[in-house]
Amino acid sequence: MTSDAARQWGLHRVTVKYGDTTALDNVSLDARPGEVYAVVGGDGAGKTTALRCLAGAVNPTEGSVSTPGRRSIGFMPTAAGVWGDLSVNENIDFVAAAQGVTGQSLSDRREELLEATGLTGATSRLARQLSGGMRQKLAFSLAMLHRPDLLILDEPSTGVDPVSRIDLWRMISRATADGAAVVMATTYLDEAQRASQVLALDAGEVLIEGTPADVLTRVPGHVSIVDAPQDRALAWRRGRTWRQWSPEDPPSGQPRVEDLEDAMVAAGLSKEVTHA
Repeated sequence: MTSDAARQWGLHRVTVKYGDTTALDNVSLDARPGEVYAVVGGDGAGKTTALRCLAGAVNPTEGSVSTPGRRSIGFMPTAAGVWGDLSVNENIDFVAAAQGVTGQSLSDRREELLEATGLTGATSRLARQLSGGMRQKLAFSLAMLHRPDLLILDEPSTGVDPVSRIDLWRMISRATADGAAVVMATTYLDEAQRASQVLALDAGEVLIEGTPADVLTRVPGHVSIVDAPQDRALAWRRGRTWRQWSPEDPPSGQPRVEDLEDAMVAAGLSKEVTHA
């Protein structure tokens, strides 16, 4: 780990284009040691492009990227990150050789990660024979095996069971406690709520950003809980009630939104109204 706790990495006004398609449009994010930065958004929002750009797998068309260098980055791609025809131990050995982790350091790190993931009894099992949650935890272990300064996780908990999600978050917390800067894409807003910073993307553009608390106060207009919608184009159902968005400021004493889910929907509706 770097000893410079004040060091920041990230994307700086980055635009990524593939021909006539703009995947990212003037996007910035700062990754700070000891913190989790959550990138949220639906399919096609630009989350994976942003993370791949930060990992050095995609070059920006415009803007700049600052990182600690590839040897100090751990990257867990979505739905990948393990070699199915290798056993759990062979996956660890392969990545350790690539990252230069050897000897007692490897033995200690192997034991630590296997215990944290609950994979101690599955070391000889092929990765493709593991459950989805176990594969994700193995992929996470491989990404953080060499104790990277910058840990990049692309939807690490998507499709895994609730217990495995808890295990993954324990490991994320351990990584940040060790001083890593963690940048993760997620579709789960309850996970984004745990992050230090949140960046919401929509069609490659920044929808809203800030700390989870800041995001709730920066949403344009306000959301009310109603029994029946006044304008269905600006309303959506949650549970047994409706949420109704208005572009006007909330009445005195009423919060703009209740949580990140409302904030995301409200910000998206505000963008649609503005661009209409």
